[in-house]
Amino acid sequence: MSLITTEKKDKVTIITLNRPDKFNSINREMALGLHAALDEAENDKNCRAIILTATGKAFCAGQDLAEAIDPNGPGLKKIVDEHYNPIIMRLRKIEKPIIGAVNGVAAGAGANIALACDIVVATESASFIQAFSKIGLVPDSGGTFFLPRLIGFQRATALMMTGEKVSANDALQMGMIYKVFADDIFTTETLKLATGLSDMATKGLGYTKRLLNESFYNTYDKQLQFESFMQTEAAATSDYQEGVKSFLEKRKPEFKGE
Repeated sequence: MSLITTEKKDKVTIITLNRPDKFNSINREMALGLHAALDEAENDKNCRAIILTATGKAFCAGQDLAEAIDPNGPGLKKIVDEHYNPIIMRLRKIEKPIIGAVNGVAAGAGANIALACDIVVATESASFIQAFSKIGLVPDSGGTFFLPRLIGFQRATALMMTGEKVSANDALQMGMIYKVFADDIFTTETLKLATGLSDMATKGLGYTKRLLNESFYNTYDKQLQFESFMQTEAAATSDYQEGVKSFLEKRKPEFKGE
């Protein structure tokens, strides 16, 4: 059984964590499979939006601890450097919209992988846990970078130190995620969101993602300069020409992501 599965629905690629018997906890094979699936989606010209989700009751329980403590295993440094950091870097650098579709509990690295996606949606029964403190570790997978920026320094500190479970609706209220869907319509609504994004001017969406990434580091004036540069780049795309033309002709645009 493949630990990572992919499915293509029109212009949307669905990447699924598929180790439900272990609550989709990540081992080396699964991590490297996710690297490969993200690379394939990035290089697929027909793919214009990505959904990252999982099978079973959990989204991802984080690291497979049996592998982490195995004396013959990769060890935590290799796990972080070769498994998780490359996943987070890929999620942020792929210039296509990526939806983290959290179908159940997202704990530890699993929570932070979800939060590194561009848009995060969850089922009503889902939850998020910064579980690292429960076993004496520190948050990784970009958690200390993204979570304070999403919900504020004080609240992020509390959640990381206490390991408190956060329900999907509470995560929505505090600005951690974008939307919560009832469990029975979650898959349909997530695909509808991804399909809508894939029909948009995805070249421009990719440029928007690049601007947001740069905003983490830039000063105010440098960000303004970069916006000007990227706006010029966006104006040179065929999607911009189509967008203006369709607006003037009062019709629905037919974007190609070019």
